[in-house]
Amino acid sequence: MRRPVKLLLFWTPRVLCILFALFVSLFALDVFYEGYGFWETILALLKHLIPTGIILTVLAVSWRWEWVGGILFIALGAWYLIATWGRFPWVTYLCMSGPRFLIGVLFWVNWVYRAELQTR
Repeated sequence: MRRPVKLLLFWTPRVLCILFALFVSLFALDVFYEGYGFWETILALLKHLIPTGIILTVLAVSWRWEWVGGILFIALGAWYLIATWGRFPWVTYLCMSGPRFLIGVLFWVNWVYRAELQTR
């Protein structure tokens, strides 16, 4: 495997995960328009950032153990589908579960080709 492909395969799931965490974090910004007081706003912000914390925690584990990341991200995508089925249009499921499935598959592929990725 050529070096640029190795680098792309290694960094793509990690960068996508960080971008997805930033995307999910954007939904927490709506608490600033709710008219809460200072402490209520802080509490609401922390509650809205729990999914981002979970995504970043799974990323931290996945950085070392790609196979665990593959399983966990696919499980997070499936959990979102099961927990929210029928509440939103299909595009919402695509935007919220699709990246999780993609990141999980990319971490799994990264794990499968790990031996080749580590050779120089």
